[in-house]
Amino acid sequence: MARDNGVSMAVVRRLPKYYRYLSELLEHDVRRISSKELSRLTSFTASQIRQDLNNFGGFGQQGYGYNVEDLKTEIGKILGLQVEHKVIVIGAGNMGHAITNFRGFENSGFRVVALFDKSTEMVGTFIRGIEVLSIDTLEEYINEHRVDIGAICTPREGTQEIADKLISCNIKGIWNFAPVDLDVPEDIVIENVHLNESLFTLSYLIHEKKKAQRKGNK
Repeated sequence: MARDNGVSMAVVRRLPKYYRYLSELLEHDVRRISSKELSRLTSFTASQIRQDLNNFGGFGQQGYGYNVEDLKTEIGKILGLQVEHKVIVIGAGNMGHAITNFRGFENSGFRVVALFDKSTEMVGTFIRGIEVLSIDTLEEYINEHRVDIGAICTPREGTQEIADKLISCNIKGIWNFAPVDLDVPEDIVIENVHLNESLFTLSYLIHEKKKAQRKGNK
């Protein structure tokens, strides 16, 4: 699948990994790196790395490689990390707690500004200093504040209704942790994070590795 700019989603999904490794290199005071060296870190081929980066201008110099800090900055701009993204979390259960408490998001420019829940036991409590508000006030809050992303951390029931409310309030980005595929207009950007599917994939890979080991032992 290609984005509007012609860049495939496969390339887009590799960019955060490049960004993460470049950040770690800077933490270890590494200032320059070749595509071959970056290949060993990321498990992508050097050719793939060069092709990916060439989609956005290349950034490297022949005989020098990549300036780590400059490349991290440029990838950050491509990912839109140079601006702050205000996030609201719908569902103050375990997943909502985890997202709100994870400081790594804030360090990358994603700031949780409000939480919402339908439970009267949760409403009025605080998570990392942020008050949990009633789901009944969701639309009112969005209309009064700038919100970029809605993170849905609710069970399956009512998830589509929540998404519809976010869309009606002109939120263009939905981060969906609910175990359901949402029906949204084409102009809405949605990222589905289905934990079960990821775990099932891990289970398959473990199962296949065990089968291969059993065959090898025969």
